[in-house]
Amino acid sequence: MRIAYIAPYQGAALVKQRPIVRNLSLAANVKIGLIAELLQRSSHTVEILSQGEVIERRFKFYPALSDAEAYNPDIQVYYASAVPIRLLNGLWSSLSMLRIFMMRHRVAPYDAVMIYNLKPPQVACANYAMSRLGLPVILQYEDGFDGVWAKRGNRLTSRYYVSKAKRLLRSVSACIAASPYLLSQTPTFIPKLLLRGVVGNTLVSANKSLKENRVVFSGTHERTQGLEQLLRAWEMLRLPDWELHIAGQGPLTASLQRMAENNSSIIFHGLLGRDDNARLLCTAKIGMNPMNASKTPGSDFAFKIVEYLAAGLHVITTPRGALEPELEAGISYLKDNSPESIAAGVKKAISDRLYERTAEQAALKIYGPAAISRSLDSLFKQVIAVRAGRNGADVVNERRVSADTDKLGFPPQII
Repeated sequence: MRIAYIAPYQGAALVKQRPIVRNLSLAANVKIGLIAELLQRSSHTVEILSQGEVIERRFKFYPALSDAEAYNPDIQVYYASAVPIRLLNGLWSSLSMLRIFMMRHRVAPYDAVMIYNLKPPQVACANYAMSRLGLPVILQYEDGFDGVWAKRGNRLTSRYYVSKAKRLLRSVSACIAASPYLLSQTPTFIPKLLLRGVVGNTLVSANKSLKENRVVFSGTHERTQGLEQLLRAWEMLRLPDWELHIAGQGPLTASLQRMAENNSSIIFHGLLGRDDNARLLCTAKIGMNPMNASKTPGSDFAFKIVEYLAAGLHVITTPRGALEPELEAGISYLKDNSPESIAAGVKKAISDRLYERTAEQAALKIYGPAAISRSLDSLFKQVIAVRAGRNGADVVNERRVSADTDKLGFPPQII
């Protein structure tokens, strides 16, 4: 099966050629890359089409490009052009993305389309794929309408985009989501997959026996991650035999480094590749996820939690919704992400040796490459089977589709 994966991927070529630090998303990049690789492993052909969004306003044209430094030579990555001018950026991004999608489809027709969230470029391509090409669209749903969409809804154009996104949400052929809450927003009759994270092969095979007294954070350095509170908490703790290691990059990196410049126990590693990041995680004992509390409990999930668990870390996090019991064994929860709460959580994890309580094997079993590869392949086969049944029987209403799905033995799939 040939799949167009329309996602906001930000590879090495894009990072070098466009100013994207303010909208860099490291977790999304890793997750997109791993999912594409696992689909490829199941004998599908995957192309990643990215809008390569630039949110820093400037009067400049960024031409479309392909990623000559792609993380996997078997997976082609194409970026749409960008013109980051107010009132033009969004429309240009959608049209440019649609143009690349149409061009690549002409080169070799796609069999299915997967979109990452419901931003305008993804919605535009999905609507075209369904209405003009008759292709099934699978939604990878990571962020709902309660956060950034709600804020943007104050503007007329944004309300228009939100309405289009919500209409598409009712029409997708399948959904892969990071939480049961997000899955519940899609039609009941479509195949579904709960996918909180993906563990790469590097973490599976890494040596996790050389643990040091390290607390680690790995991710994008932006306001909602609670990093400023984490640094303040670390200053309060003053642990002589422990270090705080911070990997990643983002708009807050410079200010965070200034905050920590007089504390030698705080080490910044910068933007690490997937393998180097995995090796760093495996040297630590505690993984931190001090994110801001979600407005809707269970509406999102931090990808890094699964990575931490698979690396053999004990995780300290703000509540992110219910988890599998096997994973809960390796997690301690903060009541909020104030510096005082973070400091108390870290202190307890160290004094009570909670870092010895991990859920590595459960994380590898549930979200390891083999398990996720099978689940993704099964989901796509379900979509094609349902589509074939619909076309052959000329099914025209949702009730009939739901009944046919049950007969085929393809209930919504939850890992």
